[in-house]
Amino acid sequence: MDIRPLSDTYAVSPQIALEDLEAIRAAGYRAVIDNRPDAEIPDELHTGEMRAQAEALGLVFFANPVIGGALTMQNVTAQAEAIAAAPGPVLAYCASGNRSSIVWALSQAGTRPASELIAAAAQHGYQLAHLAPQIEALAAQKAAG
Repeated sequence: MDIRPLSDTYAVSPQIALEDLEAIRAAGYRAVIDNRPDAEIPDELHTGEMRAQAEALGLVFFANPVIGGALTMQNVTAQAEAIAAAPGPVLAYCASGNRSSIVWALSQAGTRPASELIAAAAQHGYQLAHLAPQIEALAAQKAAG
């Protein structure tokens, strides 16, 4: 398991396995966000199986499948809502952590400068600089009310 913190309360990871969930809980995470569509992964890692194991361990589980190259505003809103509803630190995962980083940065627009969001992801190899205009536009929309 490769946990990559982007903030004090949010981290991303490449695909996790059922047996990783106990270590995730032990590391202090209280919620897990699955950003991976079931069509991409083996049956044993599908949302239902991951949710059942996570909840059995006392973790809150959110499913927000992000299709590669087809991120929607619904994904961004769902990620923000999951983060806000989480009872503590969140670990989000996808194939590599990239989609979970992108949807996080967009969902956090207006909470921190775009440059900080981009830099947090860049520390772990996720290149989000091309999203700066989108992050700034979302921040402006939020500020306008």
